[in-house]
Amino acid sequence: MNNSIKPSDSLSKVWSRLNHHPIVRGEGSYVFDVYGKRYIDFTCGIGVTSTGHCHPEVVAAVQQQAEHLLFGQINCMLPQVTSQYCDKLVEVTPDSIDTFFFSNSGAEAVEGAIKLAKVATGRTNVIAFEGGFHGRTAMTMALTSSKSVYREGYQPLPAGVVIAPFPNTYRYRWNDQTGIVDFCLSQLDQILNSQSTPAETAAIIVEPVLGEGGFIPAPTSFLQGLRKTCDATGILLIVDEVQTGLGRTGDMWGHSSSNIIPDIMTMAKGIASGLPLSVVGASRDLMEKWTPGAHGGTYGGGSALAMAAAIATLNIIQEENLIENVLAMGNHLRQRLQLVIANAGLPAEIRGPGLMIGLELGTLEEPKSELAARIQTECLEQGLMLLTCGPNGNVIRWVPPLNVTKAEIDSAVDIFSSCF
Repeated sequence: MNNSIKPSDSLSKVWSRLNHHPIVRGEGSYVFDVYGKRYIDFTCGIGVTSTGHCHPEVVAAVQQQAEHLLFGQINCMLPQVTSQYCDKLVEVTPDSIDTFFFSNSGAEAVEGAIKLAKVATGRTNVIAFEGGFHGRTAMTMALTSSKSVYREGYQPLPAGVVIAPFPNTYRYRWNDQTGIVDFCLSQLDQILNSQSTPAETAAIIVEPVLGEGGFIPAPTSFLQGLRKTCDATGILLIVDEVQTGLGRTGDMWGHSSSNIIPDIMTMAKGIASGLPLSVVGASRDLMEKWTPGAHGGTYGGGSALAMAAAIATLNIIQEENLIENVLAMGNHLRQRLQLVIANAGLPAEIRGPGLMIGLELGTLEEPKSELAARIQTECLEQGLMLLTCGPNGNVIRWVPPLNVTKAEIDSAVDIFSSCF
């Protein structure tokens, strides 16, 4: 292989990588490697390239901003585009979420949300849920239980975190959703009576749909039960919208259909169509409990390029009716996958809202982890990029761009079907 196109030996091997051929260009739902091979990218950078690769409006916004200001450290100055993005973002967040803190990654946003909750309540502990994924920093690893590899070798992790059961009907073999929700809420009450009392619990953090945990939606009644518990105890409810936010689930936010009001939201991944940006959102009253200097970061709020891309991303979602497209294309993708599974005669479950769809292969007794890996490899060879997730790695996740077309979905499913 020509040294000019092979991966650098200086790149850390800690990153596992799906595609080992360097990618040189992206366009919409496609990427192209150094050899000119085209791939349908249904990984979306794990939900990051929400409007597809290099959407013309995003590219134009970044280019235009680059001519004026690349970066303005927010402790030293306020880039105008940052203020403009605040005004744009507040139009689409819940009424209670009207003040924002910016950082670079989802993990940073979760760290910030936990720090805010602790300062605001004067309490020390946090409750998270089985199967949740919240990041790879020390604190967010302590909140994460989706897969052992994310925590292995790093114990002991920060204290004051309790993991509660999540209403995963598949994992618990519970056919009655009402029953499993009641069980999980009763277990939460037991935790508050035995492990972390309300007087010492600052926050409960939950994903509206477990991401790395296997694309498991939280039942509406469960989210509403969490809200009721938090209202009764003064515990703050943090909704982690890092992967579910900004249209991915067929609503602007993953929790929207549950009609709950979060105290704090975390946002990241697709909000800037590929540029690093994350957000902690809360009410002004709550955010003002963070005294100046109590939290910060060099790049948070200062990347004018990321802010310009984020504004363009919101404009695209609204102007191109992408939430409606997510619902329509999500339904089409589920229908196509159901036919593939039916024809294959393989035990499987398809789940997840919008364009956040997980296909779990096998059963609890016999998870088809090796099959999922083989299919993933074969799909890659045929020009389709897919990722897996779940504790056994047997959930194939479908995360196409929000503006994916029916023809692109059909092409992807045709490749997937042929690999069976």
